Amino acid sequence: MFAIPGKQTVSITPAAKAQIARLMEKDGTQGLRIGVKKGGCAGMEYTMDYVSEIDPHDEIVEEDGARVLIAPMAQMFLFGTEIDYETSLLEAGFKFRNPNVVDACGCGESIKFKDVEELAAERGTN
Repeated sequence: MFAIPGKQTVSITPAAKAQIARLMEKDGTQGLRIGVKKGGCAGMEYTMDYVSEIDPHDEIVEEDGARVLIAPMAQMFLFGTEIDYETSLLEAGFKFRNPNVVDACGCGESIKFKDVEELAAERGTN
């Protein structure tokens, strides 16, 4: 939908690939769908769901047995994002390094993106 030919919307680190592939195999899912929704103190939140069916409008990023599906309305907000999986003494989880985020709440659960017009202009989709 908002893709640039020859360039994937997101990149996936080796740690994230391993975790996604492990969970896909364990649960027998088709992939991890990533999207965004309104919510949180900064205005938007990432959504993540393992899915049993691929939506024909999803962008598919598949590497080393890991399949990430990008919901159509999230593609312009996620362009250039690196998905990682980090483990520490207190927590483990997916982390998003997204160049389109201009603000985040203190807890890091919600984000604010650049204006839609600015994102579209950067990608030449306006």
